[in-house]
Amino acid sequence: MYIFKTAVVGAGAMGAEIAQVISSNGLPVVLKDIDQQLVDRGMRSIERLYRERVSRGKMTAQELRDKMDLVMPTTSYNDFADVDFAIEAVPENMAVKKAVFAELDNFCPRQAVLASNTSCLSISEMAAATMRPGRVVGFHFFNPASVMKLVEIIPGRETSEETVATSLEFAQSLRKIPVQVKECPGFLVNRVLMAGLMELLRFNEESRASAEEIDGVLREAVGLPMGPFLLADMLGLDVVHDVARTLETAYGDRFRAPATLRKLVENHHLGVKSGEGFYKYTR
Repeated sequence: MYIFKTAVVGAGAMGAEIAQVISSNGLPVVLKDIDQQLVDRGMRSIERLYRERVSRGKMTAQELRDKMDLVMPTTSYNDFADVDFAIEAVPENMAVKKAVFAELDNFCPRQAVLASNTSCLSISEMAAATMRPGRVVGFHFFNPASVMKLVEIIPGRETSEETVATSLEFAQSLRKIPVQVKECPGFLVNRVLMAGLMELLRFNEESRASAEEIDGVLREAVGLPMGPFLLADMLGLDVVHDVARTLETAYGDRFRAPATLRKLVENHHLGVKSGEGFYKYTR
């Protein structure tokens, strides 16, 4: 199946990055959210990504305008009637995601693939909210999507082979590296990532070592490009907390979120997107 037009539902940090990736590869993309301010903020995020490329000499100002013209901001589903591939990138809440999938099922053409950017939730459960479970698939980007090459492709119980093949081909057309994984809480990457991250957060609580010190040791001794606490801030501490809670329910206490993380989220210190998390940021 060839993809001519796409859509992203959710104009937050991940949704905006995904829309930028799609538009940078020459495809039109509808960017939808429930509020015009959220849509406008998402568009500013996309333009900022392109302006960084202009400043580095990677593209011209005219190319920036051409790419931005491929992104269609909206608060309605009016432009979804000819979408071939729609990706939801809303918060990690199953009720919210199922509501979005029901809406996508109603407004997108019958042949369209409906994909979720979820990092840990059941694709099959989302698919059950639609009349096309065979056309529903997990399509999980990693943050920041504009940089990270990996995309997890997750078939649900009823996802067709054609849908999987279309998803793999689409990811490759975006110059990403797709890996097909089985459906389970956390899929592949987040089960590995979150187990280590929760252990490091507990070590941070139990020792006198600061987040900066732990990040520094792991960068220097292990060669990580980014320390785990900075990574958590970039992912969004609310997202990290929600994923940890889902994995704790599935796999037990080793994924339990420590009190430090819970308190940061309760105080709306969510990392880069709020200006403060384990580190402070200039917005």
